[in-house]
Amino acid sequence: MTSFDTKTLKKIAQKLQVDITDYSLLQQALTHRSYLGEAAEAMSNERLEFLGDSVLGMVVAEYLYTQFPDRTEGDLAKAKAVAVSEPVLAESAKSLGLADMILMSSGEEASGGRKRLSILSDAFEALVAVIYLDCGMDAARQFVLRALESILVDIERKEHIRDYKSLLQEHTQGIYKRPPRYVVVAETGADHDKTFTVEVSLDDVVLGRGEGKSKKQAEQAAALQALEIVEQMSTRKPLAAPAQVPAGQGKKGSRGGKNEQP
Repeated sequence: MTSFDTKTLKKIAQKLQVDITDYSLLQQALTHRSYLGEAAEAMSNERLEFLGDSVLGMVVAEYLYTQFPDRTEGDLAKAKAVAVSEPVLAESAKSLGLADMILMSSGEEASGGRKRLSILSDAFEALVAVIYLDCGMDAARQFVLRALESILVDIERKEHIRDYKSLLQEHTQGIYKRPPRYVVVAETGADHDKTFTVEVSLDDVVLGRGEGKSKKQAEQAAALQALEIVEQMSTRKPLAAPAQVPAGQGKKGSRGGKNEQP
């Protein structure tokens, strides 16, 4: 895909239902770093993604704080972690049609870049930054709450736990032709109030660790953390990763516990 002209960028802004006027900034938001090898004058969306990450986190935190005054800090933090998680942002990006809009190298596209969660979620955050810079905080807030409406409704209903185990298995089966393995490595607390710690691994490489009040919750938390690691590893087969991934680590760990799961 070649760079966009102004007419195309206007159509993209209309499709996204945003009143962006700085079209060069919009094009940057839709430019993956791999594309720089094919267009020397292009600028990647990485700096915008950095800003959009913070704007997104602020909007979601503010919404949860005001919308659910009776929920504890821990509940709010876990809900926010799900709302801004890579799979959820990627899902929203696909719903907006961003997958077909992103500029990337032919090699990246051939390797499945348009389906890669990290690329989609980064583009979503970069777009949030553009709306914030060009249209202001109110416009950014409206866009985020509209784009994330589905997960926010699920949070209100307390139905926001996503099936990250299935998503992780889909990834590992597709890339490595085998499923991950889950092991309970610790149980703490009284019998009526246990906390389980689960590790998920592939070929004896620990990809993620999670905690929960049930084994299923802990497995989902571990799978969510592992998804980011698998994304990073997907471009370098055979399997090679750190022998152990400490809880809470990951590319997006700066989002205030993004890898946690209720």
